[in-house]
Amino acid sequence: MTQHPSVSDLTRAEKASLTSGADMWRTQPLPRVGVDAIMMTDGPHGLRKQETGGDHLGLGGSNPATCFPPAVALGASFDPKLIQRVGAAIGAEAVEEEVAVVLGPGINIKRSPLCGRNFEYLSEDPLVSGVLGAAMVDGIQSTGVGSSLKHFAANNQETDRMRVSADIAPRPLREIYLRGFERVVKAANPWTVMCSYNRLNGVYASENRWLLTDVLRGEWGFGGLVVSDWGAVNDRVAALAAGLDLEMPGNGGHTDEQIARALDAGTLDESALDTAAVRVLDLVRKAARRPAPTAALDLDAHHRLAREVAARCVVLLKNEGNVLPLARDSRIAVIGAFAEHPRYQGAGSSQIRPTRLDSALGEMRALAGGEVSYAPGFAHGNAAPEASANTGTTVSSDPAALRAEASRLAADSDVAVVFLGLPERVESEGFDREHIDLPAEQLQLLDAVRRANPRTVVVLSHGGVVALPFADDVPAIVDGSLLGQAGGGALADVLFGDVNPSGKLTETVPRRIEDIASFGNFPGEDGHVAYGEGLLVGYRWFDARRIEPTFPFGHGLSYTSFGYGEARASIQNGDIVVRVPVTNTGAHDGREIVQVYTSLADSRVQRAPRELTGFQSAEISAGETVEVEIVVRREDLAVWDTRSGRWQVEGGQYDFHVASSSRDIRSTLSLSIDADPGAAPLSRESSIGEVLADPFAAQLVRETLAAVAEQMPDVANVLDDDEMMSLMSSYPIGRLPGYGGLPLTVENIDELIALANAGPAALGGDGS
Repeated sequence: MTQHPSVSDLTRAEKASLTSGADMWRTQPLPRVGVDAIMMTDGPHGLRKQETGGDHLGLGGSNPATCFPPAVALGASFDPKLIQRVGAAIGAEAVEEEVAVVLGPGINIKRSPLCGRNFEYLSEDPLVSGVLGAAMVDGIQSTGVGSSLKHFAANNQETDRMRVSADIAPRPLREIYLRGFERVVKAANPWTVMCSYNRLNGVYASENRWLLTDVLRGEWGFGGLVVSDWGAVNDRVAALAAGLDLEMPGNGGHTDEQIARALDAGTLDESALDTAAVRVLDLVRKAARRPAPTAALDLDAHHRLAREVAARCVVLLKNEGNVLPLARDSRIAVIGAFAEHPRYQGAGSSQIRPTRLDSALGEMRALAGGEVSYAPGFAHGNAAPEASANTGTTVSSDPAALRAEASRLAADSDVAVVFLGLPERVESEGFDREHIDLPAEQLQLLDAVRRANPRTVVVLSHGGVVALPFADDVPAIVDGSLLGQAGGGALADVLFGDVNPSGKLTETVPRRIEDIASFGNFPGEDGHVAYGEGLLVGYRWFDARRIEPTFPFGHGLSYTSFGYGEARASIQNGDIVVRVPVTNTGAHDGREIVQVYTSLADSRVQRAPRELTGFQSAEISAGETVEVEIVVRREDLAVWDTRSGRWQVEGGQYDFHVASSSRDIRSTLSLSIDADPGAAPLSRESSIGEVLADPFAAQLVRETLAAVAEQMPDVANVLDDDEMMSLMSSYPIGRLPGYGGLPLTVENIDELIALANAGPAALGGDGS
């Protein structure tokens, strides 16, 4: 039983051992002082507990656990409450398996669709990642089990992931790649944060004191433990000094010896080791308070939850002519090996051994009232021939023969439902994809089927975005991404209309890989990858460059339709509350995800044309009108001010776009937002344009010029001369003394700068 020793009760060797794992999944016990080991397991969407031995790549077996939809699907729900329920279910299974910390969620940004691990991440947008990531942490930790927020930070590719330096400028680093982490840390207080493998601007994340201590703890107030990704520690001594508390996995005490030598040599302060040991002890104490296993876990209930969640995550991309939902008494041709052999999760460390597995084919037959016939269309996984669960006969490996069989079936049916997707072998942790294309064999199959029957529905299974060259040629497309063990039933529920689809895309679907912002800067070379697109990630890039995607961020249809009324907004406690009436104008009950995008036309800094700053979903019955309220936090309007090194809300007239997707704006309203006080201090190096951007400083400049005009009348109206100001706006104000005969001294400029930085209070409070 875990006791409560203090760090002063431990020897140096015990403290060092405590801050490195005992084996693959457990922390080091200290029997002398009554400290037990605790267990951590992979599990962003379910537990991967390995009883003995183990690995972190998903190669070995694990105990059965409910495989919920991975993050690629969960993000599409835009539903924090639903994700919180998933987290609570995972936490409940962790309690039964005596697991103390679940290694998830992963909230890294989908910078490129080629990233092999995108199925583990929620979105290309930091607001979605932060809100939904916090919900997952809340759900897991509500059960008394800890979570590990990962991978901190800028782990946006698998190529050279153990060494590559993500080279990112300050604004995109803060506004895109760290913003979601900041939100989760502040809102949900995860027990642990997992540092990533990569370097960040040249420094390994595990050794990056700025990242792990200055930002994470100093700025965000994180009070938990920082654990390494498995094998991420390059230099144990440097990592400990930087703020890494626990190295995983264990290595037989090899790096403990490095700690001992550094302490003896005086190159490591023992206080750093003490701090890390205290945090490990705190984690062990937290874990000791979790509930005891009850052997009362209802896995059938968890499977039902997995089906409910998966259906909520399905995105209806297209539905011309109302091909969907399917009529139960129609003759349905189900085509494509994924219908029989579901692709339901990604490969690697998050790979779950499911408690059961539904196929779409089986579940469609269970729901249908008419004939449901099946043809595989292509060999499962493009592999060798295998026995079909449908017929018990051997499936041909001849693509032409498989296409011919599928075409005959489609021609004899009322509708063809074609299941296409990415084979598991082409996307996984450990490597990136080479392209975004579906296998040619599958595209050829689709061409043959739609020629045989124009009423063709495509159902997609994939972890990363895929190109859809057939988007204009088929009437209906259903995006199933990866839906977990109950995904087959969820797809059947949606296809037959038992569930009205309501998911929306959390990443842009491009027409071609060349349209992606990171194209040309991914995956880098010689140990570095330049984030040259800066802030313009995902839909921000497509909007800024006016590139037409196949389907935009936030897009998703329903079997009903929604009409938006006139939006209005107010400021409450500093935040912006947007309200809009939404009417279900169709014949089916449904759910709409209302999105709010924000823009500031006259910003002094680069911005995307629009940025997502709020979203809310609403269940609306047919014919009903619901007022949807979306809160846009004031802090989510802030940009990272590189001059002052802090978040700053810029003042001005903001537009708030109420939308059904990033390209489907339904209503726009404007509000004047005041700037944060204490903008970046001016100096002699500040440009005239920067000085004039501050209203109070601009007033001082006008007063100064009015005084100068007594000696040089031509100066009086210079601020109103557009041509002159375009020439002078970038001129440093400290270089004005004597310029062009101006009767200004350095002392005059310094006095103006001092007054401007002091603000109106320096002149009596209102600047008058």
